[in-house]
Amino acid sequence: MAKLQYAATGRRKSSVARVRLIPGNGNITVNKKPLDEYFGAKEIVKREVKRPFMVAGCEGKFDVVATVNGGGFTGQAGALRHGISRALLKVNEEYKNVLRSEGLLTRD
Repeated sequence: MAKLQYAATGRRKSSVARVRLIPGNGNITVNKKPLDEYFGAKEIVKREVKRPFMVAGCEGKFDVVATVNGGGFTGQAGALRHGISRALLKVNEEYKNVLRSEGLLTRD
């Protein structure tokens, strides 16, 4: 049986992120590397990537597998955040109001 997964695309500036959410325990993989390894010591960037989960109240419930290209680190992090937010809408449409009020569903 195929795994349940939710896919979305996020964009920011010239960066594009293709995101898949898979029910799991909160692991985030970007371009086949763990989040900590991909973004290094940039804590603010990593916190921004995890923000949609905090706002929606579903931290640690989904694993993220993402492919990101184009732009710099902050643009890629913004695209990743946008893609995660859009994928969360596919999980539960009720997240829309809270994600929108935090500005996580707008592109730039």
